[in-house]
Amino acid sequence: MSLQCIIVTPERTVLERPANFVVVTLFDGEIGVWPRWAPFIGRLGYGEMRVTLDDNTDRYYVEGGFIEVLEDAVTVLTARAVLASEIDEAVALEQLISARAKPADTPELMAIRDRAVMQSRA
Repeated sequence: MSLQCIIVTPERTVLERPANFVVVTLFDGEIGVWPRWAPFIGRLGYGEMRVTLDDNTDRYYVEGGFIEVLEDAVTVLTARAVLASEIDEAVALEQLISARAKPADTPELMAIRDRAVMQSRA
């Protein structure tokens, strides 16, 4: 038994294939989805998404958005989804350092800085 997993960004469909198990990072934690899972809609956070089929697991960095589970389909709508193997660690570290250096003199600037740090860490 499998479910159909679809990842869509504004630019393109990143993934459309069957999966036995899908794990996503929600804004308040992580959730795993199996076939025949109860329907739900959730708000995504920044972090890893794992799509498993048999013994093969593909990992993606997902940047916010929404997940919908309906019958045997998982649909992820996100601003950005990148295969984890395509992420350059040095660039990600540089982005984290830059995010931490942003000014945070006001509550608005602090929120912007905190969001940039969360994205970079994820």
